[in-house]
Amino acid sequence: MNNLNIQKWMPQKIVSGGQTGADRAALDWALRHNIAHGGWCPKGRLASDGPLNVIYQLQETESTGYRQRTKLNVVNSDATLIFNMGEIDGGTLATLRFAEVLKKPHLVVQLDNASNDEASLQVITWLWHEKFSTLNVAGPREEKRSGIYSRTTDALECCR
Repeated sequence: MNNLNIQKWMPQKIVSGGQTGADRAALDWALRHNIAHGGWCPKGRLASDGPLNVIYQLQETESTGYRQRTKLNVVNSDATLIFNMGEIDGGTLATLRFAEVLKKPHLVVQLDNASNDEASLQVITWLWHEKFSTLNVAGPREEKRSGIYSRTTDALECCR
């Protein structure tokens, strides 16, 4: 997979809500690979592990709740990529529902049912055919799905 030219299929910008887990993994991956990033986070830069570091270039919503930032990230992206483990629930389910209601392209990758290579292939195939400019990456927080940060990172790294 490394021989694919990432510039031909990878979005120009990664958007996420900044929460621990899948969101943060996507932002950290974008930073490591010099891919533009952004998105919306709750007022006060709230996350379950405390205020988000300013290295993450996220805008604050008017609300301290997560629902507003979840919807804004779906609305302001061309598509949404959800990495999940276990049942889809909570904010991850809200993200999926926003994408469906707004008729935004989306892909759910069940990391507990796929190897890193299989997950990466799903992502690469989808992105290669669609060529989105701005991609919202979402999924459960680390506290709800232990290991989601590392599994998301591994799946994204395999895409390189």
